[in-house]
Amino acid sequence: MLELIWLMMERMAVIVTIAFILTRTSSFRNIIDDELNLRTILILSILLGSFGILGTYTGIPVKPPEFYFNWLPSTGPVNFNEALANTRSVGVVVGGLLGGPYVGLGAGLLAGIHRMLMGGFTGFACGLSNIIEGVMAGYIFLKMKEGRIVSVKTALLTGIFITIFHMSMILLVAKPFSQAWVIVQMIGPPMLFANAIGITIFVAIIRTVIKDEDRIEADQAHKVLSITQRMLSNLRQGLNEHSAREVLKIIFKANKVPGISITDNEKILAHIGAGADHHFAGQKILTEATLKVLKSGEMAVLRSQEEINCNYPNCPLKGAIIFPLKKANKVEGTLKLYFTNPYLIRPVDIELAEGLGKLLSHQLDAAEAEKQSKLVTMAEIRALQSQVNPHFLFNSINTIVALIRKKPDMARELLIQLGHFFRQNLTASLHELVSLEEEINHTRAYLNIEQVRFSDRLTVGIELDDELSEVLLPPLILQPLVENALIHGLKELEQGYIKINAEQLKDTVKISVEDNGVGISEHFTLLERKIDSSGKGSFGLYNVNQRLLGHFGASSCLHIEKIEPNGTLVWFIIPIRRGEDE
Repeated sequence: MLELIWLMMERMAVIVTIAFILTRTSSFRNIIDDELNLRTILILSILLGSFGILGTYTGIPVKPPEFYFNWLPSTGPVNFNEALANTRSVGVVVGGLLGGPYVGLGAGLLAGIHRMLMGGFTGFACGLSNIIEGVMAGYIFLKMKEGRIVSVKTALLTGIFITIFHMSMILLVAKPFSQAWVIVQMIGPPMLFANAIGITIFVAIIRTVIKDEDRIEADQAHKVLSITQRMLSNLRQGLNEHSAREVLKIIFKANKVPGISITDNEKILAHIGAGADHHFAGQKILTEATLKVLKSGEMAVLRSQEEINCNYPNCPLKGAIIFPLKKANKVEGTLKLYFTNPYLIRPVDIELAEGLGKLLSHQLDAAEAEKQSKLVTMAEIRALQSQVNPHFLFNSINTIVALIRKKPDMARELLIQLGHFFRQNLTASLHELVSLEEEINHTRAYLNIEQVRFSDRLTVGIELDDELSEVLLPPLILQPLVENALIHGLKELEQGYIKINAEQLKDTVKISVEDNGVGISEHFTLLERKIDSSGKGSFGLYNVNQRLLGHFGASSCLHIEKIEPNGTLVWFIIPIRRGEDE
C-alpha cells in the first residue's frame, strides 16, 4: 500500500505540474476571468474533463495478493487488472469547485463516460461516480459562496468527502460485493490521500493566479486613480508644453520606467528621464515609430533600437510603448514609455500604458467639452443680452427725459438704475455664477425703471433673507422671468403686482416669481419652445431652464403653475453653494 501511495503521488505530481503550467498561460487566465456563460462552461468542461481522462491513463492497475483469493467466493474469473487506483476525480472536482454544477457535470460526463467505455470490473461504478462527483462539487461551490473559487480548506475537505463517496459507489454498484470490498481496501487509502492532496494543490494554484491578477489590477487601479486625481487640474486647459510636463512628472514619479514622453502631432511637448538630453520640449518628433502611430492611431510596442529608429548617436532608448492620444476620435499626440532594456517590457507595462493613454484621451475630451460648454453658456447669455427689447431702452430714455424738468432727482436715479442694469447685462457673460444678491439687484434695477413707467399700476415685493444673499446661481436668471411676467401677464392690467421670493428648504433654496396677470394656458408649455422663424416663442424662459439644468441637473428645472383665479407662479430650486465654497 505504501508503494501504491508513492506511485499515485508521482502520477498526481504530473497532473499538478501540467495544471501549474496551464494556469500560467494568458488564455486560461482569460477563461477564469470571463463571465460564466455557455462558451466558458463548455471550455472549462472539456479542459478539466481532459484532466480527468489524463488521471485515468496515469492510473495504476491493482491486483490483490494471492491470499485475498483464498476467502473470496467462487464467482468466476475477475479481471482485477482493470481496477485502477487513479487521480481522475481531481480534474472533475476542480471543475465543479471552479465553475459550479454545470462545469462539474460537463467534466464528469467527459471523464466518466470515457472510464465506462474502458470497461472492467469497476468501470461503470467509477464512471457514474465521477459524473455525480462533478455535480456535488459544483453545489459545494455555490453553497460556500467563497468568491471565484473555494478556499484551500474547503478544497481539502471536498477532496476527502468525494473520495469516500467514490469508494462507496464502488461498493454499491460493482458486483460481486466481496470483490468490490477487496478493491476498496486496496485503492481506498492511496486514492483518499492522493486525490485530496491533488484537488487542494490544484485549487491553491488557481487561487494564487486569481490573487496575483487581483493584486496587479488593484495596484494598477490605485496608480491610475492616484495619477488621475493629481493631473486633472493640469489638463483643464488642454495639451500644451506646461500641462504635458506636469502630467509627466506625476506619471514618472508613480511608475518606474526609464523615460517617458508626450508629443502632439508635430513636436515633443515634454520628455523626462532617459534620452532627455536630446529629446526635449519644442523639438520636432525624432522617431519614425512615433510618426507611424500618429498616422495609424494604433498602439505600438517596440522591442529594439532599430524599431525606434532614433537618429541620435548612442541613444539609450532601446524599447518603447507608444500609445496614441485622441480627442473626439482624432489623434492629437502620443504618450510614450521608454525602456533602456527591451526585455524588461512586461505585459503589465503595456496595460498600464494603454490605461494611462485612454485616461489622458478622456481628459482631453473632457477639457474640450468643458471649453465648449463655457462657449455655449456665453453664447446663451449673449443671446439673452441681445433679447433686451429695444423698446425698453427707448421707453426708459423717454421716461427719463420727461422727468428731467419736473422730477430731476428721480430722473437721475433712473439713469443710475439704467446704467447699473446694462452694466450687469454686459458683464454677465464674464461670470459663470453670481450671488443671489447681485442677481436680485440687477432685477431690482430693471423693475425700478418699469415701476416709473407703470406709475401706480405696478407693485413689487422682494423677500430675501440675508443668509441667502451669497448663494450662487447662473447670471441673468431672474430678470427674464420678471420681464416675461410684465410683458405677457401684466401689460393690460390696471393694477398688477410682482413678487420675488427666496426661501431656504434645508440645503436648497426655492426661488419664485409670482404675478397676478392673465395666467397661462394649461396646454401651452413655454419651456419646450424656442423662437421660431416668425419671431414667436419663449426664448428667455427656455434659455433660463436650459442653463439651470446644465448647472444643477433635473432637480432645478423651471416649474410654471397657473394661480386661480388669475396669475402665474414660476419657481425653481437650487442647491446652496456660496462663494467661499468655490
